[in-house]
Amino acid sequence: MTANHPSRPAREPDDPVGTDVSTARTTSGPARAFGTAPAKAARRRRPSSSARGERRAGWAMMSPAALLLLLFLIIPVLLGFALSFTNARLISPEPLRFVGLENFRRAFTVDPTFFKSMRNTFAFAAVVVPVQAGLGLVLALLVNQKLRGVTAFRVIFFIPVVTSIVVVSILWKFMYQPDGVVNSFIDTVTFGAWQGAAWLNDPGTALGAIIVLSIWQAVGFHMLIWLAGLQTIPEELYEAARMDGAGLWQQFRHVTWPSLRATRVFVLITITIAALGLFVQVAVMTQGGPVDSTSTLVYHAIRTGYSQQQVGYGSAISLVFFVIVLVIALIQRHLTREKD
Repeated sequence: MTANHPSRPAREPDDPVGTDVSTARTTSGPARAFGTAPAKAARRRRPSSSARGERRAGWAMMSPAALLLLLFLIIPVLLGFALSFTNARLISPEPLRFVGLENFRRAFTVDPTFFKSMRNTFAFAAVVVPVQAGLGLVLALLVNQKLRGVTAFRVIFFIPVVTSIVVVSILWKFMYQPDGVVNSFIDTVTFGAWQGAAWLNDPGTALGAIIVLSIWQAVGFHMLIWLAGLQTIPEELYEAARMDGAGLWQQFRHVTWPSLRATRVFVLITITIAALGLFVQVAVMTQGGPVDSTSTLVYHAIRTGYSQQQVGYGSAISLVFFVIVLVIALIQRHLTREKD
């Protein structure tokens, strides 16, 4: 008998070429698949001409929007952040220099208008956000009824929204005059018992007058948002609630209100953003007065940066305002998040 030599590996019985089993094993499976020339060529294969054309078309369609965002959002934000740590002025012989946190120290320790503006901003938002949201929901529930003439009421409530806020502010400024429509109406209703007030000239009533105007002007917009949410609720839910004996309040509490969760979040965010950014009404009607009783953070920042030409200090106020809005947005996000 001939003994197998230990140094020569055995051959596969059906292998006509005589390939070693060890060699076959080392070139089989994933190693063979990823090690062959066709696989390497596939990895080096370039995209087809049609794929490259689609990619170029996508970049071309995206570039205008990206350029506008870069020019009017990203660059101004970065520039404002940088200027808030300098003594920059619009027109000044003094050279630009880095002042660190001096502008922020001035805002929180020296400038009394800053704290008045912050207080007015929070007071305005605290009143406008719940009242405007609640009134918009009530109006949406009313115009959602299947009655004749409902479309006309929707149009009437929405007219102030499509009207320029500058025009609306000018009209209401005349209405708030001592001999304006508001005082005339009060005098008529009370039969002369109350003569009204100088609404925009009194520090105790100026901000309240702007609040009333702002709620009236924007409530139609949020009414339509609530209305869109109401029309997405299936009628079968109300039918099932009525079959269970639920009244109008029970239907609203257990069907309408839970179904409007996404709408509530959207309305809350939009009203909060608009309320914190109050500027036009103040600039047109009161110019921040009397005695800064209507000044807001946005108005104070713009007045400081442009009217007083203190760009660095105005940028610092804007940065503080940005941080405040960011914190409020995070709090709203936490309160309105989906809960398991």
